Amino acid sequence: MFRVLFHEPRIPPNTGNAIRMVAATGCELHLVEPLGFDLSEPKLRRAGLDYHDLASVTVHKDLAAAWAALQPQRVYAFTAHATRSYADVQYQPGDVLMFGPEPTGLAPEVLADPHVTDRLRIPMIPGRRSLNLSNAAAVAAYEAWRQHGFAAGV
Repeated sequence: MFRVLFHEPRIPPNTGNAIRMVAATGCELHLVEPLGFDLSEPKLRRAGLDYHDLASVTVHKDLAAAWAALQPQRVYAFTAHATRSYADVQYQPGDVLMFGPEPTGLAPEVLADPHVTDRLRIPMIPGRRSLNLSNAAAVAAYEAWRQHGFAAGV
């Protein structure tokens, strides 16, 4: 099973959309505080619809708590400033796909965290700033899952 980690997400509908995505793929969603919203916010619940009960969502008080709980072997930090494409990785179950907050992306100190195995980018047309957070997470999660034949429980 692949693990998607949102570090300090700010926009409720993005997290709601990610909840739907992890419910559909069998991935886990890990949220690192502080969150820019309350998990009971109507915008988040509306975006996640009735998928909350079908999704694995865990909130961690900080990144250290997330690492302690996840015990990751490999962490891929997604950033528009990376040179390696997300499509060049052979993903393994248990990999952590980490994304930063919507307005800024992952901070330099987070990108420098010793748990980060590699920095990855999702190709875009030059001059574009970034993808929407939930869209970027879906692109990465579906590629990881595709590499394993869309097998349930991977």
